[in-house]
Amino acid sequence: MNTRVFATGVVSLLLLLTACRSAYYATWEKFGVYKRDLLKKRVIEARDEQKAAGEQFKDAMTRLKELYGFQGSQLEKTYNALQGEYEDCAARANAVHKRITEMQTVAADLFREWEKEIAEISTSSLKEGSRKQLAATRERYNSLDRALKKAEESMTPVLGQFKDHVLYLKHNLNAQAIASLKGEATSIQTEISRLLTEMNSSIAKADEFIKSLE
Repeated sequence: MNTRVFATGVVSLLLLLTACRSAYYATWEKFGVYKRDLLKKRVIEARDEQKAAGEQFKDAMTRLKELYGFQGSQLEKTYNALQGEYEDCAARANAVHKRITEMQTVAADLFREWEKEIAEISTSSLKEGSRKQLAATRERYNSLDRALKKAEESMTPVLGQFKDHVLYLKHNLNAQAIASLKGEATSIQTEISRLLTEMNSSIAKADEFIKSLE
């Protein structure tokens, strides 16, 4: 593909997406809902999605522990439940990523609009006050964004270990294989506990940011 043609296509797509977002924001503004309100909404959604993901990973950890208490015909049933837990965790991780991306998009648009509007303020004291407020809001948001991304990234190694565990059990569903994985299961449980700590931290950051917008 010609590089110039590809670049033109990318630019056209970006312009189209920007136009779609502008129309989206304009529609909300007709109902008195502005980017600040939408950012708060997106932060709440990202926070709640992380809470749901945390609960899902807790359930998965419980299922892992249960697996070692079963034998014989119960093994397959428990394995199937464990596989379901993995798939649900993966789906939750994808949902968290989606919510964070949506939040980041609105935040970027809000800050871009804020900067543009500051330039339109002629009174120096008001301009400076708005600039300071923007800087403070952006700093709080960046702290929140880092916390959410850190928690999101912590899900990747957990899901990787979890998937390995599930696939190994699928190929070796017997008491001996179960016993050989106990050490690995302990490692996954440790990673899940660490993940939950990261999630709780990001949830607290989200609560602080939401409160600052009220």
